[in-house]
Amino acid sequence: MTAHEGRPAPRGGTVLVARTDNVGDVLLSGPAVRAAAAGADRLVLLAGPRGRAAADLLPGVDRVLQWCAPWIDPEPPELTRESAEELIAAVRAEAPAAALILTSFHQSPLPLAALLRLAGVGWIGAASEDYPGSLLDLRHRTDHTRPEAARMLRLAEAAGFRLPPGDDGAPRIRRPLPDTVHLAGGPGYVAVHTGASASARAIPQPLAAQTVAKLAAQGRRVVVTGTEQEREETAAVAGDAAVDLGGRTGLAELAGVLASASVLISGNTGAAHLAAAVGTPVVSLFAPVVSASSWAPQGSPVRLLGDQHAPCRDTRARTCPVPGHPCLNRLTPDDLLSAVDDLVQGAP
Repeated sequence: MTAHEGRPAPRGGTVLVARTDNVGDVLLSGPAVRAAAAGADRLVLLAGPRGRAAADLLPGVDRVLQWCAPWIDPEPPELTRESAEELIAAVRAEAPAAALILTSFHQSPLPLAALLRLAGVGWIGAASEDYPGSLLDLRHRTDHTRPEAARMLRLAEAAGFRLPPGDDGAPRIRRPLPDTVHLAGGPGYVAVHTGASASARAIPQPLAAQTVAKLAAQGRRVVVTGTEQEREETAAVAGDAAVDLGGRTGLAELAGVLASASVLISGNTGAAHLAAAVGTPVVSLFAPVVSASSWAPQGSPVRLLGDQHAPCRDTRARTCPVPGHPCLNRLTPDDLLSAVDDLVQGAP
């Protein structure tokens, strides 16, 4: 059920859209951002440091502001008068006529709404279960089991913003993408992304390494991707069987690598959403600490693996609370290879 209270946003002018958490969250906000951009003269996106690189890739964005929200970030900084005044000054300089605050169901938009009011924003809309008082002009309430991209788009629609004709409403990023042949070789390889910001959502390293070795033994080219902080893990997973790109790509280059892959194998992390945003099929090893109905990759073919009824279901745990991480560790390399085959054979 979806309901809202309040009035729609004013038309035109500068619209600020906020999504202040991780890369995947920002990528999934893309359809809502495009809808808001279609009804604005200018679109400013407020992102946190963990999602800034994704914000730079979204179509429709004219300017990105970066600020770390202490009530959102998993390693929150102290909220100080100086940091609050920095945000207020930055927003006031953009002079938005309206602001949409995009959040997950367990995040409150109200602290940011208060700061935006102090910055002079005259209209603010957000999804909020809590009573917002004078902080919101549009209070939107929605079905939390909806896919996250669709849930955010419904907020934009409640505000009066609509996607332009021909827009399919799927997460997408700007084109053209960087040429990454020098990194990964020509198109057609299998990409494997090893890490995630929370260990409960990553592919178990032994399973990733065994799968890479088995893919290579079948004669497939394999590319292993990961962040600078994951280089030791990507090297172990790639071994002598795959190209190791750990720490060698920014987010735009990673998008180029994934766009040339026949399929991506990944845990529940930003790389999976990035692959979907460039149209690459995804084998998603999905621990049910969050709901797959909301957070599975959207916009490309997906094979979802992992026990979705495991005891960790809906705990939002960052480290698996069940000994042995059985929801993913019970998978075998053959399970992953079968899913790869299904997606590759089903490709147009």
